[in-house]
Amino acid sequence: MTYQLHPLEINPKTGEPFLRLAAPHQNIIITPPRQGDQSMHMQHMNDPAIYGWIEGPPTPYLPEDADSWIQLIKKESDATLEYLRKSAEDFPNGPLQFVGANPVRNLREVKEDGTDVLIGDVNFRRSPFEEVLDEVERKRLQEDNAKKQAGDPTIQYAIGDWIAVSHHGRGIMTAAIGLLMTAWGIPRMGVRHVVAHTFAGNIGSNRVFEKNGFVNRGLFDNGKIVRGEKKVLTLLEWKHDQA
Repeated sequence: MTYQLHPLEINPKTGEPFLRLAAPHQNIIITPPRQGDQSMHMQHMNDPAIYGWIEGPPTPYLPEDADSWIQLIKKESDATLEYLRKSAEDFPNGPLQFVGANPVRNLREVKEDGTDVLIGDVNFRRSPFEEVLDEVERKRLQEDNAKKQAGDPTIQYAIGDWIAVSHHGRGIMTAAIGLLMTAWGIPRMGVRHVVAHTFAGNIGSNRVFEKNGFVNRGLFDNGKIVRGEKKVLTLLEWKHDQA
């Protein structure tokens, strides 16, 4: 099993897989979602400095919203880990199997006593092609992209992230995205093309992606409305052959 999890480490006490950021952020790990994350997740999603820059969460963010979200992403992570367990049985001596998702996504700060606290999230998904303005064409591209098998180098992925305001400006998310891409996305998912869509004016997030080799392709307006407010988006793009 551990071979197919490569390069994830395994917590010897809990059996949980994780990635650890390099120094000076070695106290930050990226883990699967956990049952019990709901309270801290709800706290973050009710912070306007977080939800004001991301599309998904309703406001106010209620306990049932947090529970639904944690159950959803935990189910996705569990499915990927189960596939890897089965792959370990089917391919005990390799090769490493491609998967369609990253089973670790939650950033946690490990304290001196060994406990940890949820501070952020970073995740790959199949691209929604927000930058394609024609709705019919956008839907066609989404459907074609979704049909492709894991490891297909022509898949366009999108990456999304958030981090607690208390941890802004430390380079943590820059390091986390870089680690997730190089340690998991590229070798284990076959990622070759990734986009990020940020709200106009989110200079900090844009810089995080640019530091990881993303190219700022400029602003676009696809008519998006978020919580009743019109949003113009920035497209950032990374391609393996241009990195």
